[in-house]
Amino acid sequence: MTYHKDLPYNALPPLPPKIDLYSKNIMVKLVTTSRALAQLNGALTKLPNPNLFLDTLYIQEAKASSEIENIVTTNDDLFKALLVEKRFANPANKEIFHYKKALWLGMTEFEQRPFITVNLCIKIVQCIKQNMAGIRDFPGTRLANSRGEVVYTPPEGEETILKKLKAWERYINDPEDDLDPLIKMSLMHYQFEAIHPFSDGNGRTGRILFLLYLKQNKLLDIPALFLSEYILKERESYYKKLRAVTEKEAWEDFILYMLDMVEITAKQALFRMESVIELMEQTSEAIKAEFPKFHSYTLMEVLFKLPYSKRQTLVEAELGTAKTVGNYLIKLEKAGYLKSVRVGKEKLYLNHRLMSILEGENILQ
Repeated sequence: MTYHKDLPYNALPPLPPKIDLYSKNIMVKLVTTSRALAQLNGALTKLPNPNLFLDTLYIQEAKASSEIENIVTTNDDLFKALLVEKRFANPANKEIFHYKKALWLGMTEFEQRPFITVNLCIKIVQCIKQNMAGIRDFPGTRLANSRGEVVYTPPEGEETILKKLKAWERYINDPEDDLDPLIKMSLMHYQFEAIHPFSDGNGRTGRILFLLYLKQNKLLDIPALFLSEYILKERESYYKKLRAVTEKEAWEDFILYMLDMVEITAKQALFRMESVIELMEQTSEAIKAEFPKFHSYTLMEVLFKLPYSKRQTLVEAELGTAKTVGNYLIKLEKAGYLKSVRVGKEKLYLNHRLMSILEGENILQ
């Protein structure tokens, strides 16, 4: 069946495509992408506590991934919401925390069974949407652009969709396939988005699968590469290249785009991580010199785990009583390390230098 944007694409071909996946351009880009990813992975595995920054990173990824779906809030709002009682006063925050929860769910499930499966996809989307969503079983799904024009009609019929997903699952997990995993990652991502198996949450689910796939293929031991920020900035180009694969079989351009995204994002992640570590070391030395009585590595971990902290956070870290840690925070604020802000009944303390790094523009692009 010839593809037509207004008709369900039930003839979507299975993977892999019948083209040369090792063109000269792809091979050249593979070298630089693999190097950037290896550098990031090496730096992460050398950290004394590589999980320290994951909460912050997951929030950043959740924010950017949700923003692609037009669910918008600010970093400041999100990080405050992690610590205050009425954390879901903003509906966008609620959606983003569900996405963050789905990220953790995906990682936990994957640790127990390190394969990407249809059932895992369903669990992830159900966590994102906080319902019992399953495979699309109703007709009429159309994808439109910002002007309301239909640009793609995904496969239709629960049986058809499930059959294509099962073929996709077998291809991803085929132990006999020796295609470079970064190329295969691009194919996997396109196919999932083209199948569009759920009524909502496909993009967010697909971006979580990215992380799991990198881990599955031992390209990134610690899941700290988040691609949504790049897609958000390049959204028009991203969707255009997805459609070009469907309409023109423009696989090379799409694969090069995906490899470029991984390379730039890996470099950005490494730059930010090194900036945070440098700031943490400088802050630690300065506080140790100025306040030797209450300086500790545990205190530094609390102040750098998330941009905001509060008295209870320090108490739970066993740094002292509420009164004692309250005095610590007041002294650190007077010395310029923190800035306090009142949110409802809560008094929060912002590590403003850390927040500046997290909100900094990507100088590598």
